[in-house]
Amino acid sequence: MILDDFRLTDQVAVITGGGAGIGRAIAVAFAEAGADVVVAARTAADLEETVRLVEATGRSGLAVVTDVMVEEELERLVAATVSRFGRLSVLVNNAGGSLPRPAMQTSARYLSTALQFNAVSPFLLSKLAAQAMVDTQGGGSIVNISSRSGDLVMTSMLAYGAGKAALNMITQDLAADLAPQVRVNAIGVGGVATQAMDFVMSDDDLRATYETNTPMGRIGQPRDIAAAALYLASPASSWVTGVVLRVDGGTTAPSFQIPVPPIEPST
Repeated sequence: MILDDFRLTDQVAVITGGGAGIGRAIAVAFAEAGADVVVAARTAADLEETVRLVEATGRSGLAVVTDVMVEEELERLVAATVSRFGRLSVLVNNAGGSLPRPAMQTSARYLSTALQFNAVSPFLLSKLAAQAMVDTQGGGSIVNISSRSGDLVMTSMLAYGAGKAALNMITQDLAADLAPQVRVNAIGVGGVATQAMDFVMSDDDLRATYETNTPMGRIGQPRDIAAAALYLASPASSWVTGVVLRVDGGTTAPSFQIPVPPIEPST
């Protein structure tokens, strides 16, 4: 049956940023599809709750407290996964993000940190995971959680947008390098009801504007992204690599712009 192609039976998935929001939704979805799941984030309590939800499906879960900005901790994450489960099948690079900041207030350090968090760290973990996938089962799948900020022009999003644009290009180039053993794809995520969107969800006027400017008429849910991640991770997408799949409610332009102060004359 075609639905069998969407199963992850007895596969082992690592999900960064797995303590809440999109990462947690993906972890539970993968477990429901038959995978054992390793979740990584900096907050142990959040990871423990995700593991509880994973194990409620009947699959095994493992929490590994990880700062993805530290390369040694990425190495430890992959090693812990292989030690516990004997293999690695799927990696979801979900950890990332940067707060909005006007371009004229963006320092070199802020931009460098955004690039490291959103592009360099996922790249480094992808290298480690790809090697483990090939060593333990001959191949696997990598799914990068990107953002429409990486290809839409948005005010105050220079650092974050640059990071996600870099991640999109890393996805495509890495896919070419790692084919056919390891597939690499990304999801261009639109506005999703997570903590990062609280400022929209809690403002009736802003939320109405956002929904009006989104063709599907609503803010996305973590489950929307989890479903796309399951497709890209599973055998259903076995002939798909190097793709940035847009999951954004049909957005073709920013649903709103953040006001930016004008440049004041130097004194």
